[in-house]
Amino acid sequence: MNNWLRKNPQVRTIRVAAADLNGQARGKRIPTRFADKVATDGTRFPVSVLNLDIWGEDIDDSPLVFESGDADGVLKPTERGFMPMPWLDAPSALLPIWMFREDGRPYAGDPRHALRAVLDRFKAHGLTPVCAVELEFFLIDDSGRKLQVPISPRSNKRRKAAETLSIRALDQFDEFFTDLYDACEEMDIPADTAISEAGLGQFEINLMHCDDALRAADDAWLFKMLVKGLARRHGFAASFMAKPYEDYAGSGLHTHFSVLDQDGNNVFDDGGPEGTDVMRHAVAGCMNAMAGSALVFCPHANSFDRMVPGAHAPTGISWAYENRTSSIRIPSGNHKARRIEHRVSGGDVNPYLMLAAVLGAAINGIEDGILPPPPITGNAYAAELPQIPTDWASAIDLFEKDPQVARIFAPELIRNFVLTKRQELHYMQELTPQEQVEIYLDTV
Repeated sequence: MNNWLRKNPQVRTIRVAAADLNGQARGKRIPTRFADKVATDGTRFPVSVLNLDIWGEDIDDSPLVFESGDADGVLKPTERGFMPMPWLDAPSALLPIWMFREDGRPYAGDPRHALRAVLDRFKAHGLTPVCAVELEFFLIDDSGRKLQVPISPRSNKRRKAAETLSIRALDQFDEFFTDLYDACEEMDIPADTAISEAGLGQFEINLMHCDDALRAADDAWLFKMLVKGLARRHGFAASFMAKPYEDYAGSGLHTHFSVLDQDGNNVFDDGGPEGTDVMRHAVAGCMNAMAGSALVFCPHANSFDRMVPGAHAPTGISWAYENRTSSIRIPSGNHKARRIEHRVSGGDVNPYLMLAAVLGAAINGIEDGILPPPPITGNAYAAELPQIPTDWASAIDLFEKDPQVARIFAPELIRNFVLTKRQELHYMQELTPQEQVEIYLDTV
């Protein structure tokens, strides 16, 4: 691990960081001369740090704070190792870490461990998920009171229009995207296709599929950190907020996944367009857990502004072949790549919790051997379907009580997440929409 630092003697400081329940990086800045100790022994900080609210405040009634004496957890490096931080001016390195108890047990409230636990269930069946994510985000000029598209460095103009799949829109910010792809290569993040989307200054970048879901979640978490940091170097903001503009579609984080058996065969592939019963079992599991998991897919006050009919975000619980109005889509194409696309999450999610919820629901369905209702055809918004929760309070209550969620996440994580979201719900109600946007713009 320390070979990387020896090969990069220009690096003067390191950051050690773990993802909290909101996906925020929590950790420490350390001089490089102490890197050996951190890489070998890890570091320590309070368990409660992984359970802060969106402002970085303690949860008022959390048992992790005063009731437990605000005890430390042990933070150890993940398998990712050191990597550069290209969005900073001074050469720096990031060391991702995750939390363990004093006796060496994984801390159940760590979102990365939540995903690892789900993957252990797949492994017990001789199965391996293969995942890819599509991340949408906005480039935003937030220097004034009103959010708007940044002025293009090429034309010195501000185009106030949706530019769906516009090459011109990509070219307007060519320097930013060139730097972004270079930075992704430095950080070993497999960034693939970039497109312009339907919102003002909205873009999407796909990350390549990966047969290690922990690494796929790492890539998404690191990518969000990189995009936001690099945009500031270019003089504007980047945001994964679900809905920064009232009159335009919001940002999603769509997930594609298939499942391999021990011989490397795709267990969703039946040689044709329909897919296997195992695929349908996974679809049924995803549908059964969708309402209960809505808090993971829509974790913030602003998240639910995206979940409105006709705004390119699913609102009903359904599945379909090659239909982007459904919440679960089975893409067409080569049968060997038969897969499920889960379309509910906003761009503001914690990638670890999101993948744990999606894959955990799928393995629930595979273990139960259940089948979904028939796939829909046509416009899902016009169909009478069970609905995904449309408000934050309902989503919190469902997440706390849903039996499918209880099979996916540890009781401690469910409790911590619910306490966090109830505290945020309480204080967000005191703020204006503009004040809420100011909080979410840079954080999520």
